[in-house]
Amino acid sequence: MAGSSANAALAALPEIAKAGPAGTGGDAPVTARMAFTVNGERRELDLDLRTSLLDALREHLHLTGSKKGCDHGQCGACTMIVNGRRINGCLTLAVMHQGAEITTIEGLGTPDALHPLQAAFIRHDGYQCGYCTPGQICSGVAVLEEIRAGIPSHATGDLTRAPDVSEAEIRERMSGNICRCGAYSNIVEAMTAFAGDPSSRSQA
Repeated sequence: MAGSSANAALAALPEIAKAGPAGTGGDAPVTARMAFTVNGERRELDLDLRTSLLDALREHLHLTGSKKGCDHGQCGACTMIVNGRRINGCLTLAVMHQGAEITTIEGLGTPDALHPLQAAFIRHDGYQCGYCTPGQICSGVAVLEEIRAGIPSHATGDLTRAPDVSEAEIRERMSGNICRCGAYSNIVEAMTAFAGDPSSRSQA
């Protein structure tokens, strides 16, 4: 019975996803043409369907700001913004994001024109080794947009009103971004300062 179920499931797979016996040529990677907008620029790639979004950006587009930390979605170093929402690039396949708008740390600011949150991280020493910082900043930008949009979190006490930009809200929402150097209090200070600057809202 189990064998019949397995055969039925295999038969239902698209032809593109099937691999033939080893040595027959059927075990070659299956590739597809993918296109998305990365930091405002349309990019097209031929990729193995198993390629993660993180690897597509780092290995194929050479955008190495997004870091590969744990590669298991546990550290947040690979956080990027896709269609306005923050995601872990290591946990999703590039093929799932055809036509998406993707923003990495390179798209937020440059050394000569820092994003206001990048500048706030510098002023408040929101980093030490810096490895997690790109993910922290991408997540931070998206977190503050979530709060401004009224999206609640586990730290939101009153669900009938919009959440405040409080330390509790920031710590709860940023809990998926690990800083092994322990710069958490400075990160909170940087995000609070950025959120409290009216001029920064149009640049988020």
